[in-house]
Amino acid sequence: MSRLHAPSPDEVPDGAKGILDNVGAQFGFVPNMFATLASNPTVLDVVMTLQSTLSRVLDAKTRHTIALAVSQANGCDYCLAMHTYVSSQLGGMSSEDIGLARAGSSTDPKRAAVARFAQQVVDSHGQVSDADLAVVRGAGYTDPQILAIVTVVVQVLLTNFLNNVNQTDIDIPAVSPAGTPG
Repeated sequence: MSRLHAPSPDEVPDGAKGILDNVGAQFGFVPNMFATLASNPTVLDVVMTLQSTLSRVLDAKTRHTIALAVSQANGCDYCLAMHTYVSSQLGGMSSEDIGLARAGSSTDPKRAAVARFAQQVVDSHGQVSDADLAVVRGAGYTDPQILAIVTVVVQVLLTNFLNNVNQTDIDIPAVSPAGTPG
């Protein structure tokens, strides 16, 4: 059961109503994470603005791969369910792609490198080795792209932390928990 209050539709502060309407239009419903964040319109705006801005830094499959790898490494079951849903329904990723991303890999060598690097960023608290950087560079990522990767990792960690603190009720198709392979 979620531990933080999610306002009912009639309790949603004015600053969050429009954002929730947009989220509802995109998903066909308002996922629990966004409903909970609506209790603080500034936090909801920060999360939505960050997601929107970061949609321009890397291609969608790479961002989805990072989100799945990070959510697995960070043990966020809500985010795994959400990112699995978004990756498959909106991002065109196969079940195999999703499972490999959760495991820090991919059938695409460049995305495999980014998935593993994203998990290393999480596991090392950002203190990756020179060898880790060499691998992601060797896969073809430039330093500006590595900055983008790290920023997407941090954005995913933000929602992982919010959902882990809340223990957000999963309201989308559940997936195997973070402690298990995809």
